Amino acid sequence: MRKITRPWRTFTQAVLLGILCCGLFVDANAAETKPNVVFILADDLGFSDTTLYGTTKFYRTPNMERLAARGMTFSRAYASSPLCSPTRSSILTGLSPARTDITAPVCHLPVARMKATQGDAAPPNKKAILPNSATRLDTKHYTLAEMFRDNGYATAHFGKWHLGPEPYSPLEHGFDVDIPHWPGPGPAGSYVAPWKYPDFDPQTPQEHIEDRMAEEAVAYMEAHRDEPFFLNYWMFSVHAPFDAKQKLIDKYKKRVDPNDPQRSPTYAAMIESMDDAVGTLIDALDRLGIADNTIVIFASDNGGNMYNAVDDSTATSNAPLRGGKATMYEGGVRGPGVVVYPGVVEPGSRSDEVIQSADFYPTLLELLKIEKQPEQLFDGISIVPALKGGKLQREGIYTYFPHSPGVPDWLPPAVSVHRGDWKLIRLFYNGENGKHRYKLYDLKHGLGETTDLAAQYPDIVMELDAMIEDFLVDTGAVLPRPNPNFDPSRYDPTLEGKATLKGGANKPTAKTKSKPAAPVAGWQPQGTCELSIDGDELVVESTGGDPHFYTALPESANAQQPSARSFTLRFTMTSNANDAGQVFWHEKGVAPSYFRDRSVPFSVTPDGKPHEYSIAFTSEHPVVGIRIDPATSAGVMRISDIRLTNQDGEIIHAWEF
Repeated sequence: MRKITRPWRTFTQAVLLGILCCGLFVDANAAETKPNVVFILADDLGFSDTTLYGTTKFYRTPNMERLAARGMTFSRAYASSPLCSPTRSSILTGLSPARTDITAPVCHLPVARMKATQGDAAPPNKKAILPNSATRLDTKHYTLAEMFRDNGYATAHFGKWHLGPEPYSPLEHGFDVDIPHWPGPGPAGSYVAPWKYPDFDPQTPQEHIEDRMAEEAVAYMEAHRDEPFFLNYWMFSVHAPFDAKQKLIDKYKKRVDPNDPQRSPTYAAMIESMDDAVGTLIDALDRLGIADNTIVIFASDNGGNMYNAVDDSTATSNAPLRGGKATMYEGGVRGPGVVVYPGVVEPGSRSDEVIQSADFYPTLLELLKIEKQPEQLFDGISIVPALKGGKLQREGIYTYFPHSPGVPDWLPPAVSVHRGDWKLIRLFYNGENGKHRYKLYDLKHGLGETTDLAAQYPDIVMELDAMIEDFLVDTGAVLPRPNPNFDPSRYDPTLEGKATLKGGANKPTAKTKSKPAAPVAGWQPQGTCELSIDGDELVVESTGGDPHFYTALPESANAQQPSARSFTLRFTMTSNANDAGQVFWHEKGVAPSYFRDRSVPFSVTPDGKPHEYSIAFTSEHPVVGIRIDPATSAGVMRISDIRLTNQDGEIIHAWEF
C-alpha cells in the first residue's frame, strides 16, 4: 500500500524537508525523454471570458494569448458536463460522467455514494424522476495521476478538487501532493485573504488565493525541474463567491460599457487574476528552461456563469452562444481550449475539430507513448491527429445531464449528442404522453440555438437519437424515469427557460433592492422574495430564481443542542411555486458563505394545500443559523409552525408569528 502524504502548509517548507531527507537526484537525460505535463483547468470560465475568440471587449487575458501563441487553440472545446464535478471526473478517468456516475456537483455533501441511484419521487408538476448522482470519485478508477505516478512522474494537485474529501481526496487518487487540500465546491470563504482553509494560511494580508496557488506551483516545478512531473493546476477562478483585488475592480469600473452584457468590474478583475496565474506558470517554465519539454493543457470545467448577480449585473455573458453554466445549450458546455507541445503542435495554430474533456487522458497516453491498462476503457479519443493539423475520426460526443437546475435557459433532464454541425438534445419524458421530446440545432448556420429543427428533420432526429440510445446503454447510465404522479394540470410548459436570475439580476426592480429589506419576525428575506406576516403564517412571495430567507438562532437554542448534533427542521407549508426546496444551516465558527457545503434538498408539493415537511441533517459544529429556500420559481408560500428538534424529537427552538 502506498503511503498517503499529508498536505503541507507551504510547498517551500516541504521542498526543504525533501532535500534533507532524501535528496533530489535523477537522471537528467531520462527526464528529457519524458515531457512534463501542466494541466490548467479553470472553473466556470466561459467561451467569451478570454480574448482568444474575439468575443469580448471588456476582459483582458494577455497571458492566455501568450499561451495560445505557443500551441493550438480549439474553437469547439467541450466540457463533459455543464457543471463542474462531472467534468472533473471525466478528465481524470477518460470516461463520460454517465459512466463515472458523477452527474451533479454534490461531492462536498456528507453522504458518500459511489454509484448513482434511481430517484424515489418527484412533485406532481414534474414529468420525470431524477436520479441521484454519486458523491465521490470511486478509487477503483485508474486515474490520470495514477498513470503518471506509475510511469515515473512526480504528481501534484493544486487548487479545487470537488470529487470528495478523504478517503477520496487527490492523495488517494494518485497525487503525491495536494495543496490546499480542500474538498469544497469553491474557494474557502473568499479569494482575498483572510480565507478559511484548515491547513493553509495566508502569508500576507489581502493575499489572493490564485497568486498564492501559482507561487506554490512554481516552487513545485523548481523542486522537480530535473525529473518529469505532472502538475494539475485546477484553479478556483472564476467560481463564486465573487470578490477580487480592489485595485483591479477599480480599474475595470472605468471601462464599463452599460450596453455590454459583460460589465461586471468584479468578474473582470477575477478574470485578470486568473490570467496572471497563467502568466506566472508560463514565466516559470521559461525561467527554469523546461518550457520546450512541457505539455500544457488549458480547459474549463463548464460554461460561464451567466446567472448570478454581480455589480447590479450578471457575472458574464457567453454570447454569441446561448445559455450558460448548468444548461445544455452551447454556453453551458463550450469553453476555451488550448494545447501546447513544442515540436509537436504548431505554435499559433487553430482547430475547429470537436474535442471533449474525456479526450485528454487517451491523448496524453499517445503523446507519451504509454499503453493503457489491459482492461482500461475510454469514452474519449486521442486528439493527436487534430494537434498535428488533421481531422478527427469520431462519431460524436455526448453530454449526459439528467438534472434540472432552476436557472434561466432551464431545460428538463437531458442528454445530447454532437455529430458534426448537428446537435440533438433529448429531454427525458418531456413530450406528449410520456414520450421524450427533442431539440435539433444546426450549429453551422445557427450557433445561437434559436431555431429548433426537430420537426423539419425527423430522420436526423431518429439517427441521432439512436446514437444517444446506444451511448446510454453502453455506459450503463442511471436514467431518469417517468413520474407516475405527474399531474398535467400542474405543469406549466411556459416556465421552460423563464427562471429569473440567481440573486434577481435580470434588471433592478422592487424585488432586487440594493438596500436589504428589514427582517420579518426575525427572518431576513434574501434573493428574490419578500416576507410578510398573515396571522400565524410567514408569507413568502417569490419572483422566482433564488428566493430564500435566513435567521440566527438565539444563544438559548445553542445551549440546548445535543453533542451528536443531529437535527430536524419541521414546518407546515402551503405552496403554489414549482420546483424543490432546500434547507441550509450555518455552523459556529464557519463562514456563512459555506452554506453551499451544508444543505439538504426536499421535495415540495405545490398544490396550494398545507403539507408537513421534516428535513433532517447533521452538523460538525453548533448550529447558529438556518436558511430556507422554499422553491426556485415564482409563487406564494405560507409557512407556519417552524421548529428545530433534536434527534429525540425535543424542540430546541420554535418560531412564532
